[in-house]
Amino acid sequence: MFRSRRAALVRRLWRQRCAAAGPDDAPGALKPAAHALFKKLKDEELELLAQAVESRGAWECGCVWVPRGEPRGAKAPLPPQLLLCRLYRWPDLRQLHELKHLCYCAGGRGGCGDAAALCCNPHHFSRLAAPETPPPPYSKASCGPPRPDEPQHPGTQLLEFSYGGGDRRDTSLSRSTGKDGYWCKLAYWEHRTRVGRLYTVHETSVNVFCELPRGSGFCLGQLPAAHRSRAVRRARGKIGRGLLLSLEPGGVWAYNRSEHPIFASSPTLAPPGAPGLTVLKVLPGYSAKVFDYERVGGAGGGRWLPGEGPCDPHSVRISFAKGWGPCYSRQFITSCPCWLEVLLNRPR
Repeated sequence: MFRSRRAALVRRLWRQRCAAAGPDDAPGALKPAAHALFKKLKDEELELLAQAVESRGAWECGCVWVPRGEPRGAKAPLPPQLLLCRLYRWPDLRQLHELKHLCYCAGGRGGCGDAAALCCNPHHFSRLAAPETPPPPYSKASCGPPRPDEPQHPGTQLLEFSYGGGDRRDTSLSRSTGKDGYWCKLAYWEHRTRVGRLYTVHETSVNVFCELPRGSGFCLGQLPAAHRSRAVRRARGKIGRGLLLSLEPGGVWAYNRSEHPIFASSPTLAPPGAPGLTVLKVLPGYSAKVFDYERVGGAGGGRWLPGEGPCDPHSVRISFAKGWGPCYSRQFITSCPCWLEVLLNRPR
C-alpha cells in the first residue's frame, strides 16, 4: 500500500510536466534527475508538490522541503529548485539567479530552521523580468529620446477624471493620505474612471485578482459593473489570478499570477537620467521590483508625465494585458482598459 501510493504520486507528478527538456536538452533528459529527487521527498512532501503543480499555483501550498545535496543517479545534477522549475514551469530556465523566492515562501526567509533543507516548490518562485529589447513590433512611436521641438511637459494643464459621482480635477489621480498602519492604498481604474473605493493594505502582501473560487485580497470582480465597454470587459476577462504585490526590504515587488502580461511604471523604474516614461512588461510567472525606496527622490514634489499632468513620486501604475507609453500604441495609462494605481504610504 505504501509503495503503491508513492508510485501513484510520482506518476501524477510526471504527467503534469510542461516539457521534459529545454532547447538544449535531449528529450527525457530530466527524467532520471527528477525521479532521483522524488525518492528523497517524504510522502507528505510529494503530496504537497502534486497539489502545487496540478493547481498551477492557484492555491498557495506550503513549502516542499528537500534535504540539501545533489540527487544521485543524474549525469549532470541540477539544484532541486532549478530542476522542478524547469520541469513544471519554464523549460528554457538555465540559472538559479534568474529565480526569486516569492514573499510567502519560508525558504526565502531563512528556511525552515534547518540549514540542511531547502524549499523546491516550483510555484514558490518567479522569474525576474527584464526590459524589452528591442521595442515590441506593434510600437507606433520611437523609443528614443524626445526631439528638441517636443514639449517636455503639458504646462499647467490638468486632465478631467470621472469618479462615478461626477467629474472633478485631481492632480494625482487618487492621491490620498491616511493614518499610519498601512503601507499602500490601491485604486482600480477603467480608462479615466476610477471604480470603487480605495483598498487599504495593512499586510505585507496582497493579491489583486478578478474572480477566483478561492482567494483573499482585492477582488475586482466585486466592484460595480455598470456601463462597461467591450474593451474593458475583454481586458477584465484576462486578469484572472491577477498579481501579487509585496512589500519587501528596499522596495515593492509585483508578481504576475495571471496568464497574460502586466505592464508597470513608477518613478524608480527609469534608468538614472533617462527622459520620459519607462514601462516594464512583466510576463506571466515573472516578477519585478516596481518601486525602489532607495531611488525615489525627496518627499516633496511631483513629476510631470506628458499628457497626464503631475504624478505622485511615491506611486506605481500597473495595467492588465495592455501596455502604454512611448513604445506602445496607447500613449497614456488612461488609455488602458483596466489598470491599478498603487499609492504608497510615505515612510517617516
